[in-house]
Amino acid sequence: MSFVLDSSVALAWVLPDEGNPYADELLERLITEGALVPPIWPLEIGNVLLLALRRGRIRQEEFEAMVERLARLPIEVDIEATDHALAGVLLLAAQLGRTTYDAAYLDLAQRRNLPLATLDKRLRTACDAAKLEVL
Repeated sequence: MSFVLDSSVALAWVLPDEGNPYADELLERLITEGALVPPIWPLEIGNVLLLALRRGRIRQEEFEAMVERLARLPIEVDIEATDHALAGVLLLAAQLGRTTYDAAYLDLAQRRNLPLATLDKRLRTACDAAKLEVL
């Protein structure tokens, strides 16, 4: 695995109004090297896509195509993260003033010594505070 993937980047790959060159470069890297995500990732992705569908931002056909496209990508869910949820993730969230969701990405990047790919400015700032590499 080459990096930890935040949901903000993956959503930029499928939502038509959120694409950008940074995310496109990361998609190319993902295809060749793969990425790692915490267990919260599929739920975050699913929730955003469901809200987009319910609010009429995307159609049912687009929703299904987006889910299928993301499911085919070489993304590995780190199941070990659940063992770190209370002690590691919660303490890290408190230490950095972030949500437990953000801390799950930070914890994973720390444990696996991998850079984090994110479009979230606050998460990037937290990476700097935790001395983690950001792509």
